[in-house]
Amino acid sequence: MAITQTKSPIRLIFDEAFTQGNLAVVDEVLTPSHFAHNAIGGIPNGPNGLKLLIAMFRNAFPDLHCTVEDEIHEGDKFSARWTLNGTHQGLFLGNPPTGKRVSIPGLIFGRTMDGKVDEDWTLIDLMGMLQQLGLVPPSSTS
Repeated sequence: MAITQTKSPIRLIFDEAFTQGNLAVVDEVLTPSHFAHNAIGGIPNGPNGLKLLIAMFRNAFPDLHCTVEDEIHEGDKFSARWTLNGTHQGLFLGNPPTGKRVSIPGLIFGRTMDGKVDEDWTLIDLMGMLQQLGLVPPSSTS
C-alpha cells in the first residue's frame, strides 16, 4: 500500500518533508497552483515555495522534528495543530546559530482539491521562537 493511501496530506508534509527531508512528497500532496498564506514573507507560492521553506527550516534546525498533535478534515477543508522541535544549528532569518533548542506550536487551516492541498493559512509562533532562541527579549508581564 502506498504511503499516500495511509496518511493525510498534512501528515505527509510534516512527517515526510519537514521531519525526514523528503521534499519529493511536496509534489505529491500540493496542487501546482497551491497558494500559501503564511507569516514568513518572501516565500513563493506553489510546491517550490514550500520546498524552499522546508529547506530553510531544515538547514537552520538539522534535527527538526514536527509532530501533528490534532487534525480535522471535513469535506475539502482541513485543520491541524502541530509542534516543531529542533536545535538552532544554522542560519535562520539572517541570525547565526545559537545552539538553543526550540519547541514551537503552529496551526494550519486549508482547502484541498482532488485530494491535494490547494490553499492554506499557516500560523507559527515566530515571536516565541525568536524569544526561545534569545534573539528577542521575553515579553514583560508586569
